[in-house]
Amino acid sequence: MTQSPPLSVGMVGVGGFGGTRRREMRQTGLFRIAACYDHNPENAKLCHKEDGAAIVDSYEQLLGTPGIEAVVISTGAKFHAEQVIAAARRGLHVFVEKPLCSTPQEVTDLMRVWKETGVVIGLGHTDHSAHAPSRTIKRMLDDGTIGTPASFEATTAHSGGRVIKPGDWRGDPDKNPGGMLFQCGVHLLHELMFYFGPVSSVYARMRYDLHTTQTADVANCIVTFASGLTGSLNAYHVTPYRHTINIFGMKTNVYADSNAPQGQRLLMQSVPPKFDGSVEPVVPAPLEAETPQGNLRSFYRAVREGGLPYPSILDGARAVGVVFAAEESARLDKPVNVPREWMYPD
Repeated sequence: MTQSPPLSVGMVGVGGFGGTRRREMRQTGLFRIAACYDHNPENAKLCHKEDGAAIVDSYEQLLGTPGIEAVVISTGAKFHAEQVIAAARRGLHVFVEKPLCSTPQEVTDLMRVWKETGVVIGLGHTDHSAHAPSRTIKRMLDDGTIGTPASFEATTAHSGGRVIKPGDWRGDPDKNPGGMLFQCGVHLLHELMFYFGPVSSVYARMRYDLHTTQTADVANCIVTFASGLTGSLNAYHVTPYRHTINIFGMKTNVYADSNAPQGQRLLMQSVPPKFDGSVEPVVPAPLEAETPQGNLRSFYRAVREGGLPYPSILDGARAVGVVFAAEESARLDKPVNVPREWMYPD
C-alpha cells in the first residue's frame, strides 16, 4: 500500500503552544512545515532550526507560499476567524487551535465561508475518540457500566487570569467572553458533548471583581443537554490548576482528573448489589487504547481522503456557542437556550 506524502503546510504562531503543536506534528510524521510566520522573530528562527521552515514576513506572504496545501493556526483566539477565512478563500485547508472564534458573528462568518469553499477545517480540541480516558468513559456509558447518568460535575481552573495585563486580548470581554469559561471551559464542553450529545440550555453566574480585567474571574454554569441530563460546569481564572469531570451514574461513578498521578487519572466507584451503609471503594478504571495526536491524524486523513475531521469546525462552533449563551445568561440572570443552529449546523 502506497504511503500518502506528508501534508505541506504553512504555520502561523510557532512559539508558545505553537511549539508544542509543532512537536506533535513532527511526531506524527504526517506534516512538513514549509514556511512559518510569527510576530516574534526568535520563535520563527527556532521553527526554522527545528522544522526547516522558511521564514516569511507576514501572514499574507505565508498564504502565498508555493506548494502548501494547508495552514496551521496557533495564534490567539481573537485572530482565528480572520486568519481562517483568509486561508479558506485561498483554497487552503486549515487546522486551527481552540477556541474557534470570539463572537457569534464570527461563527456565522466562518460557517458561511467553510460551506462556500469546501476546505477541511480541523480544530485543536482533543480527539476524544482516540483519547484513552475519554474512550473508556464513552464505553462505560454505552455498555451500561455507569448505568443511567444522574448528573455530572466539571471544573477547569488555573491562575492565568492573574497575569493578564491592560491591553491583553484575554482581558477584553469582546474577545474573551466568559474568561476562563472561554479559555478552557470549551475543552470540557467539547468533551461533555462527546459523551452526552448536544446542549440545549445553560444558566450561568459570573464574578468579575477578583482581578483587574473586565472578563469573568469565575463562571458557574448549570448545563442542560438535549437528553434532559443536567449538571454543573465551573471555570476559575484566578485559582490553582484543576481539570476534572465527575460523572454520577446509578451503577457507577467515574472520576477523571488530568492532574492526578499516573494510574489514578480515571477512577470508578460502583454501587454494590445491596445497600448496607458502607462506603464503596474507589478503584482505577482499566483504560482503553489510545492513539496520540488523534486530532492532527484525523485532519490529515480528511484532507487526503475526504470527509469531516474530528474535531471539526462544527465541534468548535458547538463549544463556543454554549459559552456565548452562558455569557448572555449571566447578563440576564436567567437560563438561555443555545441556538439550535450552533448545536445542529447544516
